[in-house]
Amino acid sequence: MFGSNKKKKIEEESLENILKEVDKESNVRVLTGFKKHLMTGLLVAFALYVFWMTLLGNPPEQVRRASFLGALIFIGFLLYPMNRKDAQKENVIPWYDWVLAFVGAAPFFYYVLFFEEIVGKAVNISPLEVYMAILGVLLLAEICRRVVGFPILVVAAGFILYAFSQGHSVRRIAHQLFYTTDGILGTPLGVAATFIVLFIILGSFLEKTGIGTFFVDMANSIAGGASGGPAKVAVISSALEGMYSGSSVANTVGSGSVTIPIMKSIGYKSEFAAAVEAAASTGGQIMPPIMGAAAFLMAEMTGISYTTIAVAAILPALLYFTGIFMMIHLEAKKLGLKGLPKESIPNFFKLILKKGYLFLPIITLVVLMGQGRTPAYSAIYAILTAIIVSMFHKDTRLTPSSFIDALAGGSRNTMGVAIACAVAGIIVGMVTLTGLGQDLLNGLLVVAGTSKFLALFLTMVSCIILGMGVPTTANYVIMATITAPIVVSMGVPVLAAHMFVFYFGIVADITPPVALAAYAGSAIAKSDPFKTGVQATRLAITAFIIPYIFVYNPQMLFIETNALEVIAITITSLLGVYGLSAAMEGFIKTELKVWERLLMAAAGLLLIDPNLLTDTLGILVIGGILFQQTRGTDKEKKVVREAI
Repeated sequence: MFGSNKKKKIEEESLENILKEVDKESNVRVLTGFKKHLMTGLLVAFALYVFWMTLLGNPPEQVRRASFLGALIFIGFLLYPMNRKDAQKENVIPWYDWVLAFVGAAPFFYYVLFFEEIVGKAVNISPLEVYMAILGVLLLAEICRRVVGFPILVVAAGFILYAFSQGHSVRRIAHQLFYTTDGILGTPLGVAATFIVLFIILGSFLEKTGIGTFFVDMANSIAGGASGGPAKVAVISSALEGMYSGSSVANTVGSGSVTIPIMKSIGYKSEFAAAVEAAASTGGQIMPPIMGAAAFLMAEMTGISYTTIAVAAILPALLYFTGIFMMIHLEAKKLGLKGLPKESIPNFFKLILKKGYLFLPIITLVVLMGQGRTPAYSAIYAILTAIIVSMFHKDTRLTPSSFIDALAGGSRNTMGVAIACAVAGIIVGMVTLTGLGQDLLNGLLVVAGTSKFLALFLTMVSCIILGMGVPTTANYVIMATITAPIVVSMGVPVLAAHMFVFYFGIVADITPPVALAAYAGSAIAKSDPFKTGVQATRLAITAFIIPYIFVYNPQMLFIETNALEVIAITITSLLGVYGLSAAMEGFIKTELKVWERLLMAAAGLLLIDPNLLTDTLGILVIGGILFQQTRGTDKEKKVVREAI
């Protein structure tokens, strides 16, 4: 017993080290005793402040955002070490981090205290207020370096330097960045302070109720016994968990710690096992209804209702996960892999009867949002539902300790998203001030000429580069500000344009050379990180194709279509994904020849494009190759029978 507990503790510490290595947001101080209680108290107080502000507070929006960010910066300097050397010191908060905590929060609370006076001055802010703005920006950058990392800072710094190169003064830039709602305190931070924080707290409560384990068990009951069952379980459970977790890396480590070793144990190669988990966990961010909270940010930035966005995301997400599922299945058939033993697989119906109530918070959220309630209202009621349903069984019941942990965990998990959204506000502010967006659009159109496809391709490359190492929500903000207007200018519907850039920002998590989710999976699988990233990209191939399809044919997002077209598009697109998967794996019932793989890939692409001619050609090609494969296996069986 003692040995098993010790082994479990070592495994947990190993996972924590992987997260700290790959995910900056997880690299928190190790605190004990009074300091641990103090930090927990600060985090719980922050969560309660968010609830109070949402339910009862009615301050000006700038005051809400400034106080929200100021509190997070104060906590952030106490929670996140300056460097790895500091991180190794247990229960130590250096004196300079206490100073930085107070100094970093001061400019934001100064704005709160003197809000009306500062607003009345417009751009004629005093020298003191300029210095306060500069101090606020610099210390926001430092906490971003600690919590999120350098990539987003490099981008933000480039935009500030561009503003200076266009002749804008320090005073003008300081005012734009710090004292308007077009900068740090802009829409991204506003959405984080109003909606996203509540959904992150909801995710923390769902975690405490054991819904993650329930998702794994449910996936096991559905696919555990199939060929290559553990990999299919990983796809289903990671899609469900990633929907609300908001972090591809955390999801990869959390569920991958269970699924990756099992996948390896039945015969999958290390790189493939890690890639499956990384690709599925990354896909969780595009999984409706929550989409890692990006759906609510997209609704705010586009003016399109949440319900419309969530519905539009259904078919692309279905195609994404079907593609991964198909490749896993074909890989298992190719290698002759079996599923898990029958006795280790839970009964689906018994499991639903026993723990199906854990779905109620998500159902509550979807129903309320569908009725037109605000995201904040819906999230709070979903949190209350999570607390209530946890009482149904002793294994899921929230104790006072786990309740506090859920509040503190939600506040801590908010840190990276909110800080990244604030820094993304710098980019938004500089684009607004300089008119850079129009310049970028003109430059891209000059390079692409009259080719819409080339313009989309260059936009895709920009999204992947800008999305490397950036959290999902901030990633989308950057894409929506810089690249989405470019796609809209090509005559693409707003929703399709925003979904296009969102998808390609997301896949940066599995696209080498950065590929944080793939690297996290490789650390667990002990595989080659780069090869894992390549495998994950291959598994997620549909994510690189589908956005082009819904840009050229917005019906895939249920834009200007009808029920019959939706059914037809769904069927043909699924057949197309099957064709692509078979081409990538090079196997159906037997090995595919090179020409067969090329034809299957072409047919898959034709079928994903909703069009009568392309659909007909695609079906004929795939049907022909399947017939050829069937004949081939029949001949093999006949030879075997004759030999016997």
